[in-house]
Amino acid sequence: MTKKVRLLIVDDSPTMRQLLARCLQNAGEVEVVGEAGDPFEAREKIFDLNPDVLTMDIEMPRMDGLTFLRKITAHHPMPVVIISSLTTAQSDIALQALQFGAMEVMCKPDSLEQIPAFQRSLLAKIKAIAAARFNQTDKTSGGNLTFLYPPPADHVLAIGASTGGIDAILRVVSVLPSNTPPTVITQHLPKTFTPAFARMLKAQSALDVREAQGGEVLLPGHAYLAPGGRHLLIKKQGRQYVAQVKIGPDVCFQCPSVDVMFGSVARETQGKSVGVLLTGMGNDGAQGLLAMRQAGGVTLAQDEASCVVYGMPQAAAAINAADKILPLGLIPQGILAGFQQRKSASGGAL
Repeated sequence: MTKKVRLLIVDDSPTMRQLLARCLQNAGEVEVVGEAGDPFEAREKIFDLNPDVLTMDIEMPRMDGLTFLRKITAHHPMPVVIISSLTTAQSDIALQALQFGAMEVMCKPDSLEQIPAFQRSLLAKIKAIAAARFNQTDKTSGGNLTFLYPPPADHVLAIGASTGGIDAILRVVSVLPSNTPPTVITQHLPKTFTPAFARMLKAQSALDVREAQGGEVLLPGHAYLAPGGRHLLIKKQGRQYVAQVKIGPDVCFQCPSVDVMFGSVARETQGKSVGVLLTGMGNDGAQGLLAMRQAGGVTLAQDEASCVVYGMPQAAAAINAADKILPLGLIPQGILAGFQQRKSASGGAL
């Protein structure tokens, strides 16, 4: 018999605690072992109940969620799902929570109609992060990398990730050179988060990172992040690529979807691309990465040991979608080598 995931719910709202408990009471795979109304009560129950996973709000009485998360990370590491109202004003704080050790963020449902989808997503996330990895020691190189010779100007870099991807994307993008080919990124995030994530990446990178609006000409040295709730695609127009942002159905239960982005890169670049699939739950991106490889692009996937959740890269490896499977610390070098390989294959022409 499969062991149930033991969950502790931390939220100052009794109504929200009851809703979360009801969402999971018939799940079978998850057991709600306790509830707490503030971090001090939660601290005592963590030691008494030894839960496998914690759900918590950002705004709580007596101690804010970010401070509490830091204490958990330092003294009693465990998977944490942030469940909050996630207003635009809170987005920077919630992104910090992801950097400080939270595994996932979710928006509290605003209506009864949202509850079934919220319930499915919550259960999937709790099950996935229950086996998440902690204290990864794999690191990227110390400073920005440089190309040995200028990369192809008509190529595209595409990066996709989910659970654990905030830190993974940051560690990759932060060391890429300022002349990196046009870059498109899809990270599974609520819509209120993506502007803040773009700002975070831009502040710590040589690239000009922005949330894609649609219609932009993709430029070298720039990166375009898929907005939450909309798919990001690219379209070739003449000798240039243009960003397209579309509202559409979920693909692999996700919007934005990595598969949608990778698929457009495969179609439009005809192999003039490097694709990277990083840590995340589920299988989004695997088929798209395969399409990129079959079109002639260079494809990379993160290895199991350095993933927080080895889901999406594992799905890609299972269908032979990746040319190389690398630890996170070697992904940036793999990207540069991929573009140099593509330039060599095209005879060095720009």
